[in-house]
Amino acid sequence: MSTCHNTLRLAEQLIAKPSVTPDDSGCMDLIVDALMPLGFVCEFIDSGPDNFRVRNLWAKRSGRSGQTLAFAGHTDVVPTGPLTQWDSDPFTPTHRDGKLFGRGASDMKTSLAAMVVAVQEFLATTPDPELGIAFLLTSDEEGPALDGTVVVCKQLVSRGQAPQFCIVGEPTSVQQTGDMIKNGRRGTLSGKLTVKGVQGHIAYPHLADNPIHRLAPALAELVSTRWDEGNAFFQPTSWQVSNIHAGTGAGNVIPGDCVVDFNFRFCTESTPESLQQRLLAVLDQHGLEYALSWTLGGLPFLTTPGTLVAAVQLAIRDETGLATELSTTGGTSDGRFIAQICPQVVECGPPNATIHKINEHVALADIAPLKNIYRRTLEKLNAGLSA
Repeated sequence: MSTCHNTLRLAEQLIAKPSVTPDDSGCMDLIVDALMPLGFVCEFIDSGPDNFRVRNLWAKRSGRSGQTLAFAGHTDVVPTGPLTQWDSDPFTPTHRDGKLFGRGASDMKTSLAAMVVAVQEFLATTPDPELGIAFLLTSDEEGPALDGTVVVCKQLVSRGQAPQFCIVGEPTSVQQTGDMIKNGRRGTLSGKLTVKGVQGHIAYPHLADNPIHRLAPALAELVSTRWDEGNAFFQPTSWQVSNIHAGTGAGNVIPGDCVVDFNFRFCTESTPESLQQRLLAVLDQHGLEYALSWTLGGLPFLTTPGTLVAAVQLAIRDETGLATELSTTGGTSDGRFIAQICPQVVECGPPNATIHKINEHVALADIAPLKNIYRRTLEKLNAGLSA
């Protein structure tokens, strides 16, 4: 049986598992069954309350050098949405028009299968490598991400087992596998601002205090603020309002308060503290009475070109001929947690055009190159340690 077929078969087996967050649905058992014969020591690190139990896997095979590359990813998927809108059952892997359809096909069960088979191939030709290999998997990436990768990372630090390199299998490509990888991500900082006023009849504004009117000048200033200039790797920090809530629903009532939900996507030129201080200064300057709560979703991270980036870029070039683009755009990933304990983190996966969509799919032609990129990266890192 060809290794390309092995990758496709494992991807199909994983897609067939209805692993909607936080349910792993047996995906990790399939992966453990493949890793244990290769000499991996596999450990489940479950976390979370009984009604939201998260499954995490740390699987490790030591190398002679003491240096480890961790493959990281998630087995959970987002809900399917209306089943009637899918052209085939989302948990029945289906082939149409040269594509593999199913929930998780792109995000990110094909990557997981490619990682496993890449390791099998690598160890078949290099049974005693310098490079250690690990898998860090969770079923809580698409959910709150409170009991997943972040929990495992804390344990690895306490044990002194943090990896030196990490490849996260998130779908990072645009048109073709390998045309883009992520060597960093922006941080995310959300806020809920409640501007206080005095409710009243809309015909008697002098007896009320409209919080929307009070907020408007400050809001205009926040929208026009240039938070930083970005840098060679990151676009400038952005501030966006996602929702504004006010009023009772009646057309003749001045609201008593106005609630604004907003978010910073910030680069390494700013810190959560600096952004908070600058926003508070604007609110205070405009004399608002307010309450404000913050949620830090993740810090930005950046892996500058070096050992891991070079290995992945060379692997992509050798496999596809592409000069891959380095990018830090897009949303957050579990790379934000891993980067706190691992100095070099890169995200590399298939095209992401259909992730979280109805009829999610991956091109069959993208599967073998992805597996080969992972295997070639292992080979290049191992060769570097052997030199």
